[in-house]
Amino acid sequence: MKFDTTLLVHDLSEMAAYTAAAEALGFDGLWTAETNHDPFLPLTLAAEHSQRLTLGTAIAVTFPRSPTVLAQLAWDLAKFSHGRFLLGLGPQVKAHNVYRFGVAWEKPVKKMHEYIQAIRAVWDCWQNGTPLRFQGEFFNLKLMTPFFNPGPLEYNNPPIYIAAVNKQMLQLAGELCDGVHLHALHSVKYLDEFALPHIESGIAKSGQQKEEFGITTAVFAIPTGDPEYAAWAESHVKQQIAFYMSTPAYRVLAQLHGWEDIAAQLSELARHGRWPDMPTLINDDILNTLAVTGTWAELPGIIQDKYGRRLTRVGYYLPFIPGQNDAGWQATIAGFNQ
Repeated sequence: MKFDTTLLVHDLSEMAAYTAAAEALGFDGLWTAETNHDPFLPLTLAAEHSQRLTLGTAIAVTFPRSPTVLAQLAWDLAKFSHGRFLLGLGPQVKAHNVYRFGVAWEKPVKKMHEYIQAIRAVWDCWQNGTPLRFQGEFFNLKLMTPFFNPGPLEYNNPPIYIAAVNKQMLQLAGELCDGVHLHALHSVKYLDEFALPHIESGIAKSGQQKEEFGITTAVFAIPTGDPEYAAWAESHVKQQIAFYMSTPAYRVLAQLHGWEDIAAQLSELARHGRWPDMPTLINDDILNTLAVTGTWAELPGIIQDKYGRRLTRVGYYLPFIPGQNDAGWQATIAGFNQ
């Protein structure tokens, strides 16, 4: 099980120092999310200032970009990082696509399917000289002159992961992708009874080997030892759980655990902007099911015992800030490397 961190500091002027610190401490991978900044730009600097870190987007919002634009971004980062880049894509939700990005929301699973196929068709053209011929419901790609062809890579094509929560996207991940980003709002019950069976049905459809498929997620972690930091971490985890449980897109987890009433209450509080009240609904049962608690050194063993061989990569849903809790991060990294 690899141990990664997700970039929370997007100031490009800080990327060199941030990346060097992450690599020196021993993280296996560095991910960027598309929140209030572009997810690709920081990884250019991360590639320049690292030698071994896996670098990936977790995730880049797909639909506002064309397949060819995504193909080119991934191609350039894969080349610059010497094959260390992983393209993580996600659909986001309807409201953000329509009202934040100004793009249509239409058949998201089918459209994501086409994006992946189209990106690979572009890569096949560049890598093998195959004429670009992709025709789908949403995209018709058939023009690639030598002037616009960057030429082949010396490395394998970038792996493609997609974010998936519900049935159809999980099946698509298994069928067409190299891996999946599972949301931090998950439980072992959700993995065993919902996510993994749907992923495996997609894998069976594609015929690829299950062992080659990557499953990565963030884990809600509460490191103990420093009472002040532990209290902050628990508060942070409860806030995040409450926020995500209030969102209909993640309702399947509440249904599996019989938490529908709490999820409905959280949605009502969110509608009225009562954000400070929401974490009070996250009781010990929910917290113990969705989060792990222990010292920095104990957490790797707790996570490995909890998840077994279900996951290939994990990270904590906590900010890594160089110079803060470095000893704790080192203890955790050492535990994952045992």
